[in-house]
Amino acid sequence: MLESLGIPPDVEIVYRALVGSSDTSPAELAESLELPVREVEGALATLVDAGLALRADDGSYAGAPPAVALGALINEHRQGLRLAEQALATLAEQHRSAVAGQSISDLIEVVSGVDAVRHRFQQVQQAADHEMRMFITAPFVAVRPGENAAEPAAVERGVRIRAVVERAALSEPGAIAEAVESLRRGLELRVVEQLPIKLVLADADLALVPLDVASGGEPGAVLIQRSGLLAALEALFETAWSRAHPLALSSLESGEVPGPDSEVAGPTAADRRILVLMLAGLTDQAVASQLDLSLRSVQRRLRYLQDLAGVHSRMQLGWYAARHDWA
Repeated sequence: MLESLGIPPDVEIVYRALVGSSDTSPAELAESLELPVREVEGALATLVDAGLALRADDGSYAGAPPAVALGALINEHRQGLRLAEQALATLAEQHRSAVAGQSISDLIEVVSGVDAVRHRFQQVQQAADHEMRMFITAPFVAVRPGENAAEPAAVERGVRIRAVVERAALSEPGAIAEAVESLRRGLELRVVEQLPIKLVLADADLALVPLDVASGGEPGAVLIQRSGLLAALEALFETAWSRAHPLALSSLESGEVPGPDSEVAGPTAADRRILVLMLAGLTDQAVASQLDLSLRSVQRRLRYLQDLAGVHSRMQLGWYAARHDWA
């Protein structure tokens, strides 16, 4: 409820308990919430910094009146939004001026030849800071299964990678082994019967679209920078992703690939444990510590579960998990 004001769910739980009681100690709060004392103390420190809690000289805490404390936060965020709107207008005008001075050749580059396409493919992946999105279709021309060294490097630096795979591509030599290895690295893969194009998107900044080539012709690709065309390719990917079927590691290892009539797989036993702890109010770091996982693994699984449920926030995921007996 208060996430939009910068208050994490685990901190909000402590605030709600604090508001519903008189002066209380961290130990008493921890006992009532069934949380570690250290975690409650951290939440209380956050609440004090945000003006949502007061600490007495004897070490007890009291919740600040919501009408006052939350009202101040809401006004602060309103002011921030007004400033952001002003900045948006300024930046939009700067962007229009910059793009107006560019030619089509500045925004679109045609790449010819296997080596050139392979080189641009690696560069686009190396340029991704947050996310890569891909359409994978057969046949493999410039980069064959097992040859993409940029993919594991992107995973290592924390880039989220989502790929929609055309079913025919999984029949190519080495494709299943490559998909299994990618899933083990933490990639999110889904399968569809057919895709219109090959595609690689790096954040919202670059797109590489390999071109169909006639038999015996030279391979080529189009490199597209931020523009309306790139935004259209992003929308195309998200539409295909929402309609595709998730590929599970267990299915690929057993040789099974979900078909068009397959039901979407539910969470694994490990996913259910993560959901139970998340719904109990634990932070991502606390969940990782409890389950002996890395923080990145927990966050990646939660993102996967949000995609699986078709929701866009942790709160929506919690509601969906409760309604569908995921936890």
